[in-house]
Amino acid sequence: MKKLVFIFTLVLLLPNSFFAQTKTETSAIFAKSYDYVNDFEKILTQNQIKDLSSFLKSSEPKTNSKILIVTTPSIIPYTDLTTYSLDLDKYLLSQLKIDSSILIVISKQLRQIQIHGVDKIRTKMSDQEMKDIVSVYVIPELKKGDYYKGLQQGALQLAKKIE
Repeated sequence: MKKLVFIFTLVLLLPNSFFAQTKTETSAIFAKSYDYVNDFEKILTQNQIKDLSSFLKSSEPKTNSKILIVTTPSIIPYTDLTTYSLDLDKYLLSQLKIDSSILIVISKQLRQIQIHGVDKIRTKMSDQEMKDIVSVYVIPELKKGDYYKGLQQGALQLAKKIE
């Protein structure tokens, strides 16, 4: 009788382990809420976050576009910042109902920056123009260690371009 119960239990539980999801859910990877500036890496002061958020919020009606900035110390379980930022953008739209036009993801620890724009702004600015803004205005300040000034200048130039 014990063998029968053991076999019956095995038959019921074994298929569940074969069909269990192995991919980590995005809701466990990303934060539960996002604002204009999300400094998860703690590279900005509270005043800098407030100033950047205020600028981004005030530029939204003029540009009809929402710009979000996210700093992150880690992209685990992802292996590259591009995939991380694309999945973050999908998560923001599908789970949190945040429709960002431009998403800037930066990691001081990984020494990487990724800018992601949606199709609706491509009529005002090409991918190359976004890269040029990052190369000319953001990266030089990042190399100096002034993350605030780099993000501020980059956001200003992006807002001007899509206005």
